[in-house]
Amino acid sequence: MPKRFYTSIPTNYPACEHKDCPMAAICLHQTVYTTMLENEEYIHLINPHRCSKNETCSYYRDNKPITYTRGFTNFQKQMFPEQYQRFMSILIETFGRNPYFERRRGETALSPKEQDIVLRALKRAGVTKELKFDNYEENLNWYD
Repeated sequence: MPKRFYTSIPTNYPACEHKDCPMAAICLHQTVYTTMLENEEYIHLINPHRCSKNETCSYYRDNKPITYTRGFTNFQKQMFPEQYQRFMSILIETFGRNPYFERRRGETALSPKEQDIVLRALKRAGVTKELKFDNYEENLNWYD
């Protein structure tokens, strides 16, 4: 578990009390339950009757960190102006104007799903070479 785990639990993150679940050791919802019991006044629980207590549980979240990216300011320098305009238009249509610029500057970390959206927008804009994001970081995937 990363060192930042205990300080990075999102506010009101739902916990699971099923420590007997075969997925409990690697599920974020169950892992936070123990921490929250020790540190929190109130705990938001997932309804125990809604958990399937196996690998098909819809609440299961793997506790392994995944790669998030931040920023893609260098993309513009490596694209033709028409490509960049198309790329930017696609992403503004997807995320909205301000959220697009927050993601571009690196203020918002991009999940693997959002990275895929950005990479597909590059292809739709006609970019054929592989472009790299500004920064890469390992984080826990709390919600996806």
